[in-house]
Amino acid sequence: MSRKKPGNSRRHCADPRMQFEDMAMGELKTVRTACRSCHGGCGVIAHVKDGKVIKIEGDPDSPIGHGTLCTKGLAITQVAYHPDRIKFPMKKTAKGWERITWDEALDTVAGKFKEVIDKYGAEAIIVGQGTGRDYESHFSRFGNLLGTPNILTAGHMCYLSRTAATLITCGNLPACDYANNPKCIVMWACNPQWTNPDEYKGVSFWRAYQQGAKLIVIDPRKGFLAKRADLWLQVRPGTDAALALGFFRVIVDEELFDKDFVSNYIHGWDQFLARLKEYPIERVEEITWVDRDLIRKAARMYATTKPAGIHWGVPTEQTINCTDFTRIASCLMAATGNLDAPGGNVFHVPPPVRKVAEFSAHEALSPEQAKKRLGGDQYKLAARMTFITPKCAWDAILTGKPYPVKAGYLVGTNPVITRANANEIYRALSKLDFLAVSDFFLTPTAELAHVFLPAGTWLEQDHVAENWKRHGYVLARQKVVEIGECWQDHKIFMELGKRMGQQWWDTVEDSLNWLLEPAGITWEEFKKIGYLKGDMRYYKYREKGFSTPTRKVELYSTILEKWGRDPLPKYTETPESHVSRPDLAEKYPYILNPGLRIPTFFHSANRQVPWLREIRPDPIVEIHPETAARHGIQEGDWVLIEGPRGSAKERARLNDGIDPRVIVAEHGWWFPEIKTPDHGWDISNINIETDNSYESMDPVMGATNLRVLSCTISRCEAEPRSELEKKVGEAKRLSLVFDGKNCMGCHACEVACKQEHQLGVGPRLVHVIEKITDFMPVYCRHCAKPPCLDACPVDAISKNERGIVLIDNDRCIGCKDCVAACPFGAMQFDEQQEVAVKCDLCVHRLAENKLPACMSVCPTGCIRLSGKYNVASAFERTT
Repeated sequence: MSRKKPGNSRRHCADPRMQFEDMAMGELKTVRTACRSCHGGCGVIAHVKDGKVIKIEGDPDSPIGHGTLCTKGLAITQVAYHPDRIKFPMKKTAKGWERITWDEALDTVAGKFKEVIDKYGAEAIIVGQGTGRDYESHFSRFGNLLGTPNILTAGHMCYLSRTAATLITCGNLPACDYANNPKCIVMWACNPQWTNPDEYKGVSFWRAYQQGAKLIVIDPRKGFLAKRADLWLQVRPGTDAALALGFFRVIVDEELFDKDFVSNYIHGWDQFLARLKEYPIERVEEITWVDRDLIRKAARMYATTKPAGIHWGVPTEQTINCTDFTRIASCLMAATGNLDAPGGNVFHVPPPVRKVAEFSAHEALSPEQAKKRLGGDQYKLAARMTFITPKCAWDAILTGKPYPVKAGYLVGTNPVITRANANEIYRALSKLDFLAVSDFFLTPTAELAHVFLPAGTWLEQDHVAENWKRHGYVLARQKVVEIGECWQDHKIFMELGKRMGQQWWDTVEDSLNWLLEPAGITWEEFKKIGYLKGDMRYYKYREKGFSTPTRKVELYSTILEKWGRDPLPKYTETPESHVSRPDLAEKYPYILNPGLRIPTFFHSANRQVPWLREIRPDPIVEIHPETAARHGIQEGDWVLIEGPRGSAKERARLNDGIDPRVIVAEHGWWFPEIKTPDHGWDISNINIETDNSYESMDPVMGATNLRVLSCTISRCEAEPRSELEKKVGEAKRLSLVFDGKNCMGCHACEVACKQEHQLGVGPRLVHVIEKITDFMPVYCRHCAKPPCLDACPVDAISKNERGIVLIDNDRCIGCKDCVAACPFGAMQFDEQQEVAVKCDLCVHRLAENKLPACMSVCPTGCIRLSGKYNVASAFERTT
């Protein structure tokens, strides 16, 4: 079969709408694809009618999601078809935003970039992305071919930072092998059921946990998993590296390490033992606030229960100890014999496709340009991963040193909301001579741009997805629909690159064929296959060692030594902590621990999505009841959180599962309903308070300090309520608590129900009440003698032969007597339709031998049918 080579043709592909004509004739079609509403990968079946996606459901054949979907994936249609979504290119004029053609938009961006390159050099342009929409390969290729070394990502403190640290320590990123049922799981600063991060999905962890694995949870906050853990270690925020050294101290003192592995495969063991003497368990207790006996129990459990896996999250990376913690954790895996062992932490084998690094054309960036990378001499580990830490970019824009940065292209990122020291970022982006942004909506960052390029959602994307992850899969994310004039990001990079004289393929499909060439298949063939998986092998180091200079796991890093850095891992106190700065404690007596994850939002995304905003209408700050009482704060009050760099307002939730000295706040908040260009970016934006000073960063990675800050709190007046929030507040809230002990509060059931029944803001047939460590689903009980049936004056309510209570909307007169009669609060009233609504157990789905929508997406199986309501056993969920 023929393969096309990259060319510099500016020919656009044939009208892609041609392939969707058969979906525009009233036929109901289904398309299998892969989600990317968060970290991505879950299999999706999209239902399409008249050229529009009308429904999303999980694909039970997916090796990633196994049929489950989170709220963000289920709500994608409300993103894709949102009335505020920008569906055509725009430029900013004196009169505001103005619609333009793609040709004008791309020519404008290319022309401005060429002007900057001619006058200042390519290094005067920053190219940035956020967590990404699976276009990392195209993003990096565009930047390298442009000639700029200044690539801006979230990688300095998220995922790539752990990848970089493990590459220099053990040669690859070790992932917890849930497929082989670890007997012990250390969940370190992660909540996978809500975040489904990178290589992991919450359902995979949950299945392994339900097989009887011991669970150790390390988290400053007592949440769903901490309550269920065998051991919960309530660590002081930012001291994870010290705690990991405490684990090591116990394992060494009690000789619980794998002596054969240590002898043959670890470099620098003796030097590390000398360093470890600096961390007696008593000192570790003092640093971390974790009782020494609890540390001993946890270390013993991990070291002696085989196989065991460590699953760690981004809070460990968003501190000055980013690299050191990752190195200690990966060496714990090694020293206990759990590295690349079945059920431990393994190096997944990728499928036979071209890697992101090859596609990215890193060799195209000349050594001369690479030397100009901002902060490259200081943050050598980040430079090794070919990106910069953001602070260096903001300083260059604001000061012109070490050279001026004049233009930027930001793709799928909202740094005004998501990066540290938001005030500085707002000033910097406002000062650029030219800024282009590609996104779905006009965010506070996009409003600062001069040109807006409308991007396609994952429903509008063809891609060999997940080829940058280290989980052993690539997935066929195939385009389902086209909406407006939106282009998938891959095409935008390609067409803009061609205007800059770069070497690209003629079409997106040609580039995908090239990626798949080693597998011997084309994109069209891959779409039918759905995914490729690498052939997994374990203990690979026994054949060829580890991919490090010494071919061993390097506790003593020869690379760090070469850079003049400390080659042994250690713990460093955060510069803004009360230990380092006791002078701050009087004015700012609390530790601010921002970044509390939310199951409905992905960082700053989705605040305009009705189904999701209804679940979380306001930003939340968690405060211990004793601390709240000290400041006269009650549940639901608005709270002013103040720190050295500014303040933010969030609504109080009292939580006795956090230390009284710690304040836990959500991030990512802005208000799309505020229609001025600022969109209220400075009202509840906790990143106004986060620290990006050089002294607070990881010294080799440039990871910013987002997790250990100083603050004080006070009660304040509420912000004016938005129209959406008013509707949510006026909607009747369900009140009865049904104790679902395995409910984890992901809210996927709510959004699946909304989608299935096409409900707007207001009525919720399924509702999850959050109680910090327990999440209780509430829905109709289909009573044996329903009081709602007796209360209805027009016989609009009845029971069918299976005992399911149903409403005849054609008979309903909107009297609300049934709402008043229901003792559980399960009967709702739809103000828009003026009819009563309630859960009917998705009777239409049961008739097709399908589970109710809420059950079909629940990752823990906590919503079930019982007794005579059971569907056929073939459709029962297994977990």
